[in-house]
Amino acid sequence: MRVLVVDVGGTHVKVRATGQRKSQKLRSGRAMTPDQMVSDVRQVTRRWKYDVVSIGYPGPVRHGMPTAEPYNLAPGWMGYDFEAAFGRPVKIINDAAMQAMGSYKGGKMLFLGFGTGLGSAFIVDGILAATELAHLPYKKGTFEDYVGRQALKKSGLKKWRADVEDVVARLIGALQPDDVVLGGGNAKYLKPVPAGCRLGDNTNAILGGFRLWEKEAQTWQSVSTHALKAA
Repeated sequence: MRVLVVDVGGTHVKVRATGQRKSQKLRSGRAMTPDQMVSDVRQVTRRWKYDVVSIGYPGPVRHGMPTAEPYNLAPGWMGYDFEAAFGRPVKIINDAAMQAMGSYKGGKMLFLGFGTGLGSAFIVDGILAATELAHLPYKKGTFEDYVGRQALKKSGLKKWRADVEDVVARLIGALQPDDVVLGGGNAKYLKPVPAGCRLGDNTNAILGGFRLWEKEAQTWQSVSTHALKAA
């Protein structure tokens, strides 16, 4: 089974498929509609072969569908028929959850993504639970108000780092994970890395997109092998 992974972000869309050595990067932004995204992706991947598609979506996803419009893109994503647009089976997952899947090494893992806002996911023994920890109450607002991109710009690096360390410590205390991965575009500013944590890598989102189809790929391989033996 050949997988096309589409990691949709507020400034770029990154795409990669099974057998491709490098990801392709496309510009996104507030004018990008889902139609435009699909058109751009299909154009850059026109010579690639793939059977299924994974999409990392920059917003909440429930039962495989976006439940809110993305903050940094044009509207129209809720209810959009991605399978019809790509002409392939499609799985949609929150972008932080997709990066979490690519970062997972076992046990209970908490993923926190520091980008425009605060993305989060929790994986327990290989079972993914997408979360929305960003909007839990904190000080005079929410976690996201103090560790998101606007907070970094407003408060400065030193204050932002201190708030990140406090938020991370609170979440570790509440969830008791075995492993904590800090990802997202602003994780690179976390020096030193908060205790008990490791830095992730945005490229892990691509790996997570491939992992979304692992069970189906195993079934696909089993059916193909059986068919060959029968022939």
